[in-house]
Amino acid sequence: MDRSGAERVWRALSAVAIVAACLAVAVVIGEAVLGPDIGPLLAPFGGAGLAAAVLAATGRARPGSPDDRTDPGRAGRSALLAATAPASLSGLAQVLREGTGAAHAEVWLAVPGGLAAQSGPERAASLTDLLLRPDVDHALPVVDDGELRAVLTLGKPGRPVTAADRTLVAEVGSGAGLLLRVVARGAELRSRVARAGELARETEASRRRLGRAREVERRRLVGELGGATTDRLVAFRTAVTDAGESIDEGLEEPEDDRDEATELARHHLETARERLEELLDRFRAIARGVHPAVLRDQGPRAALEEIIADLPRAVHLSGRLTDRLPWEVESGLYYAAASALGLLGGRSGDEPLELDLEQTDDRAEVRLIDAEADPDATREALADDADRLAALGGSLETHVDDAGRTVLRARLPIQLSPLVEAGATR
Repeated sequence: MDRSGAERVWRALSAVAIVAACLAVAVVIGEAVLGPDIGPLLAPFGGAGLAAAVLAATGRARPGSPDDRTDPGRAGRSALLAATAPASLSGLAQVLREGTGAAHAEVWLAVPGGLAAQSGPERAASLTDLLLRPDVDHALPVVDDGELRAVLTLGKPGRPVTAADRTLVAEVGSGAGLLLRVVARGAELRSRVARAGELARETEASRRRLGRAREVERRRLVGELGGATTDRLVAFRTAVTDAGESIDEGLEEPEDDRDEATELARHHLETARERLEELLDRFRAIARGVHPAVLRDQGPRAALEEIIADLPRAVHLSGRLTDRLPWEVESGLYYAAASALGLLGGRSGDEPLELDLEQTDDRAEVRLIDAEADPDATREALADDADRLAALGGSLETHVDDAGRTVLRARLPIQLSPLVEAGATR
C-alpha cells in the first residue's frame, strides 16, 4: 500500500477510534446519570455530538474544507460521523469503500428471518448464504452483547483482500457495535412507543365498553327495583288497606254481626302477608344477582344451581370448574351464564336447556345449548355481556351446531394479565 493509501487508512482508523471512544464515554455517563433504562437510549446521541466536537477540534472534520474534496480518508471520516445518527448507516459502507478501495461495501443488518442490506431491498437468509454471494469477498460479523447486530462485507473483484483491508474492517466493526446498539435501541424504543399508543387505544375502547356495560346493568337494576316496588308494593298496600277497611266496617256493625267483617279482614291480611313474602323474595333475588354470596363461597356451579332452581324451564347442568379461579374470572362467567339463562330459561319450553362448565389448562368456559332459540336474536340480546367478557380478554360466541341448536360459549383466560409485554433491560 502506498503512502497516501496508508495515510487514508490511518485517518479512517483514527476517526473510528474517536467515535467509538466518545460513544463509550457517553453510554457509561448516561447510565450513571440517567439510569440503566433511559441512559443507554439517549446517551449515544450525546456521544455523536461529542465525537463531532472532538473531530472538529483535532482538525479531522472540517466541513467545506478543500481537503475534503481531495482526501478520501477525510471524506470517509465525515461519512462515519454522519453514520453515528441512527437514521443512517451509509457512512460505514463509505468508510469501507474509501479505505480499502473496494468496488462494493455493504452493511447487512440482522433482522427477523435473516440479514437485510442497509442500502437496498436485498436480503440474505443466513450468514452462510451471504458468504456465498459473488459480490462478497470478505465478511465480518458484528456481535454486540452476545447478539449478532450486523455483517460488514467487502467486494473486490479481481483483487485480493489485504491484511490492511481486514484490519480496517475489524476496526470499523469494533466502533460499529455501539452504533448498531443505538440503532437497535432506537428501533426498540419506537416499537415500545407504538405499542404504548396501541395499548392506550385498547384501554380507551375497553373503558367505553365497560361504561356501556355499567349503564346497561344500572338500567336493569332500576327496572328490577321498579318492578319490585311498583307492582308488589301496590298489591301489598291494597291488601293492607282492604284489611283496614274491613276492620272499620266491622267496628260499625253490632257486636253479634262482626264475624263476617273479621273473616274478611283476616283474608286481606293473609293476602298482604303473601304479597310481602313475594316482595322479600324478589329483593333477595335482586341481591343475589348483584352480589351472590354462594358464588364467592362455593363457586360458579353452586351459584348457577340457585338460578336454575327458580327457572320455569328445565336445565340439565353438567361439568364443573376443576379449580377455584380468580374472582374476576368466576364472576365474569357467572354473570354471562346468568344473563343467558334468564333470557332462554325465563320462559317454558319443550326441550330442556343444556348447561356445561369446562376448564382447560389456560381457559374456563361455560356452554349453553338451546334447541329452540333464535341465534341472531340471542346474540343481539347478549351484546352487552359479550362486551363485558371482551373487556376481560374473553369472548361470548353464538353459533348453530350440526343439529340446528343454538350454542353459546362464554370463555375467559384463567389468568387475567395485562397486555403490556415485559421488555428486558440491559
